[in-house]
Amino acid sequence: MRIVRSTETRRTATPAAVMTTLASPTLGDAPYPLWRVEAAPGAAGPLHLIDADQVWAFTAGTAEVEVDGERTGAGAGDTLVVPASAPRRFTPGPEGFTAIVTGPAGMRASVPAAPAEKIDLAWAA
Repeated sequence: MRIVRSTETRRTATPAAVMTTLASPTLGDAPYPLWRVEAAPGAAGPLHLIDADQVWAFTAGTAEVEVDGERTGAGAGDTLVVPASAPRRFTPGPEGFTAIVTGPAGMRASVPAAPAEKIDLAWAA
């Protein structure tokens, strides 16, 4: 058993949100990365792709979620399964949102205009 203490978590800030790595292959030797996303009101994320399925569990606030051209609202208590390679964007509601997210190790991100140009997700490493 490996306990990842709160003092060991890793924070990564982007213009759209702060991701806090709770466990990952490099943090606790977890086979599946797990992180918290905290997005402030008005900090819409970019339209992007992830090359693997992800599960988002919203724990606070609300968001407008766009996945593969379909829009829906999500809020505390809702869980969203986002398929691999579907263009997605998360727009925080008036109070922002917090979600816990997971997916397979090694997943990578890109943008629709350049899907082959992938980048690593620092918070999932």
